[in-house]
Amino acid sequence: MHINGQALVQMMEELAPKHIAMENDKIGLQLGTLNKPILKAMVALDVTHEVVNEAIEQGANLIIAHHAIIFRPLAKIDTDTAAGSLYEKLIKHDIAVYISHTNLDTAEGGINDWLADQAGISKADRISLEEVFTERMLKLTVFVPAESLQTVQEALWRSGAGSQGDYSECSFVSTGEGSYRPGKDASPYIGKPGQLERTKECRLEVLLPSSLKKKAVQAMLKAHPYEEPAYDIFVTDVPGKSYGLGRCGKLEQPISLEELANKLKNAFEVPMLRVVGDLNATVKKAAVLGGSGARYVNKAKFAGANVLITGDIDYHTAHDALAEGMMIIDAGHNIEKVMKQKVAEYLNNELVKKGVQTELIYSKIHTDPFQFI
Repeated sequence: MHINGQALVQMMEELAPKHIAMENDKIGLQLGTLNKPILKAMVALDVTHEVVNEAIEQGANLIIAHHAIIFRPLAKIDTDTAAGSLYEKLIKHDIAVYISHTNLDTAEGGINDWLADQAGISKADRISLEEVFTERMLKLTVFVPAESLQTVQEALWRSGAGSQGDYSECSFVSTGEGSYRPGKDASPYIGKPGQLERTKECRLEVLLPSSLKKKAVQAMLKAHPYEEPAYDIFVTDVPGKSYGLGRCGKLEQPISLEELANKLKNAFEVPMLRVVGDLNATVKKAAVLGGSGARYVNKAKFAGANVLITGDIDYHTAHDALAEGMMIIDAGHNIEKVMKQKVAEYLNNELVKKGVQTELIYSKIHTDPFQFI
């Protein structure tokens, strides 16, 4: 049995939820349909003609990529153009394209965390450079007969409700008396149609992030013994989990800028990188951001970093950083290729749990447009 495309994408969105992407980012399904069995899916950084040819050769009918193939509304699809012929090739071979971009950047355990791991940034005090999204916290209150309290409570906990920071299975319970008169066509759990019933009930309250609202309510309704449970959902002022771009933290051990640069050449598998700053200077705290990091130099400095590890730094930004005493390692935009193997490993593990035959592979095509001579 092969997994349906929608189900596979739901797994991807467990890792990188769409709601944590930056506003107006081009993410999600960009071409084709997910309403089909996925025989083989391929993870890629960029979707180029070479990558699509690879997908065709490998028999993949879905590409999960980081960089979008459609950036703005299309006025037409001219198949004589490079972009138009790419779309044509994908459609002719029934290959869908799904994009996970800044949501994968900001995700906990996503691209920026993978890059921070490669750079040797400690997980203990790791923070984001820029907040992108903060989850809104809700409170779900439901009235439950006393004998069913534990069943409903545990169902909500399994759904993810009742977790706050380092604490899980959090809830508040108070007791009281509930009353109701079932209609003549009702099938009450307690009582008889037409008769006023008074019974001991528990008021169960749990906090949950807004992203889990649907899942938690469904879990509660499934576990609740009543035909029509009474429940409320309130918006709270409790701050939820924050997601952001970039990562900053102490290095596992102090190192010179030159030593760090050489270490990153190997870790990022790049032939060369550009460095701004004194090569003999000691680096104790570093920031890393996949992609273009020019506007994050000051944010990295404000966070206490000695060096920003990123890509696509321009000449004037480098001069400004040098004047401010900030070091930069420009390893290129292509270091985000770490996502190919990591995403494939994650999805393969999830597919094994499901016991399906769909195979996940990652592109072996090198898509960095720059050559070094």
